[in-house]
Amino acid sequence: MDEDEEPLPLSALQHYLFCPRQCALIHVERQWAENRFTAEGLLLHERVDQGGKSTRDGIRTVRSVPLRCRRLGLTGVADAVELHGKGKDRRPYPVEYKRGRPKAHRADEVQLCAQALCLEEMFGGEVPEGALFYGENRRRTVIRFDAELRALTERIAEAAHAMVRSEITPPPDYSPRKCSQCSLIDLCQPRRLSRPPKVANWLRCQLRD
Repeated sequence: MDEDEEPLPLSALQHYLFCPRQCALIHVERQWAENRFTAEGLLLHERVDQGGKSTRDGIRTVRSVPLRCRRLGLTGVADAVELHGKGKDRRPYPVEYKRGRPKAHRADEVQLCAQALCLEEMFGGEVPEGALFYGENRRRTVIRFDAELRALTERIAEAAHAMVRSEITPPPDYSPRKCSQCSLIDLCQPRRLSRPPKVANWLRCQLRD
């Protein structure tokens, strides 16, 4: 990342891994739209977005924690950060709240790992794991920040920065199942634009007119 470059929101990595075009529509073209899935996500985040602290079973939890990582050019807010252990052994443990259930792709894991990398830079210590809490099954999925996930997160951060820097929105890659869940489907128009009409056909139509 260049020194004069604006940091990316942590959510941009999740957007990029899910769909680079979605990431560009949001972070390059500054477009957004709500649907049922985003509304459910907002409801799930209501409690953690209020901030505050609490202690339960010896674990202190801080909500809506500002994060930043200068090395990767990232900034954002963690839904919750728990402090595990005692004294000098106490370490941050990020918890991200998601609607739905665990997914086949690793977009949520990358977003959580990016939070861990921010916390490591901010607190100067290793963050070995965190958790994703899914609203549909009301359970946590523990995520280990191993070398593979860390490398993937750094690659996605670099790729997202490069795309935003280029100010180029990638063409759509229509996937019925994935696109139907995206709140930007009407803005993106993936089904139509992924198979644009040939220039020759367009010219014939113009000549007929």
